[in-house]
Amino acid sequence: MPPEEAQQPAESPAVASTRSVDIAVSVLLLALAGVLAFDNWRTGMSWDSTGPQAGYFPFYLSMILAGASLYGIFKELAGRTSEPFVRREQLRRVLQVLVPTIAFCVLMQWLGLYVASFFLIAGFMRIVGRMALWKSLLAGFAFSIIMFLTFDVAFDVIMPKGPLEALFGY
Repeated sequence: MPPEEAQQPAESPAVASTRSVDIAVSVLLLALAGVLAFDNWRTGMSWDSTGPQAGYFPFYLSMILAGASLYGIFKELAGRTSEPFVRREQLRRVLQVLVPTIAFCVLMQWLGLYVASFFLIAGFMRIVGRMALWKSLLAGFAFSIIMFLTFDVAFDVIMPKGPLEALFGY
């Protein structure tokens, strides 16, 4: 075994088990089913002289969802073993993509699509891809310019704009 493999742990510790995630998702779906059932009951979930009321079919679909959610909860509680759902290293990699993507969505509201895209592409290439800074900046700039030329110039599609685009008259 090479020395670099001997230094790495076999597996990183589990952050969550499959059982806990399945139960959490089933509880959330059960809550959603309850909200949907209540709203459709309030709207009307029976038959009247013209046929089914507006909430009839959605109410019973929410009952099916509630039943499936309860089944999932009881099935997981009755199970004996649970394997890891996500390990610490796997969660770290997911968060490396999730956090910048959320930041992109938030920044796009103030900076516009093209500037936020520049930061997203350049940041991913530099931090996650460990590319050279000049390559990351060049690729982010080229991608943003190509997107601008494609959507705003060629197709005349209205995209979210920020102060930079306003500075150039767009």
